[in-house]
Amino acid sequence: MKGDISELGLRMSDAVSFCWNVFSKKVGSGLIPINKEASMQLQFAYILKQYIPLITFNPSDQFSIELETSVEVDGKWREIDLVFIGESLNKRFSIAIEMKCYKEKASSGKPRGATDIFMKDVYFDLFLLERYVHYKHVNKGIALVMNELERLVHPKQKLAKCWMYDISHNVKVDPSSFETPIGGKNVNFNLNYSYHFLWKQFGNKIWFAELQTL
Repeated sequence: MKGDISELGLRMSDAVSFCWNVFSKKVGSGLIPINKEASMQLQFAYILKQYIPLITFNPSDQFSIELETSVEVDGKWREIDLVFIGESLNKRFSIAIEMKCYKEKASSGKPRGATDIFMKDVYFDLFLLERYVHYKHVNKGIALVMNELERLVHPKQKLAKCWMYDISHNVKVDPSSFETPIGGKNVNFNLNYSYHFLWKQFGNKIWFAELQTL
C-alpha cells in the first residue's frame, strides 16, 4: 500500500482531503445534516463531484465516483463505500474510501450505544482498505470518520477492552494483530501499516478524522 504515488494520484488524494475538510466544516456548522453513513456517503460524493473540474488540467482527464462498489476480498464480497477513479494521459488511479459515522442517536431517534463496535469497525475498515489495495482493486485507501462522542476523542481513562481499538486523538496505530472479541463476536484481522488519529472538531460536538497509511 506504500510506494511512489503518481501526479494523478497526488491530485486525487489532495482533492479527497480538501473535500473532507469542506464536508467537515459544513456538517459541523449544521449546513449539511448527517444522520447515518448513507447520507454521509451521498453528501461527500456530491462535494467531491463539484470539485472535479478544479483538478481537471488536461482534455484527456476523466474522473468518476462510484458508490457501493462490490469487490471480492479473501473469498467474501465486500462493498466499498466510495471509489474515486481518475484517468489522465493513459494513466489510471483509483482510491477506495470507507466512511464511518457515530451519532449519539440512531436515525430512529433512539440512543445508539455500541461504541465498542464502532471503534472496532473503524479498525476493520482500515484492514479492508489494505486488502482492497492488496488485491489491486484500487491503488490507495482512505478512511473518513466522524463522531459525536468527546469521550472517544479525549477519554479520561482507557480501561475497557474496546480500547484495544483505540481511536483517541493523537494515537498512532502500528502494524498489529487484532483478536479482542467485541459485541460477543470473534475478531481476527491484521493491519500491515501504521495510522495516526488526528481529530478535528467543527461545531459544538462533532469530530472528524482522515486516516491514510503512514
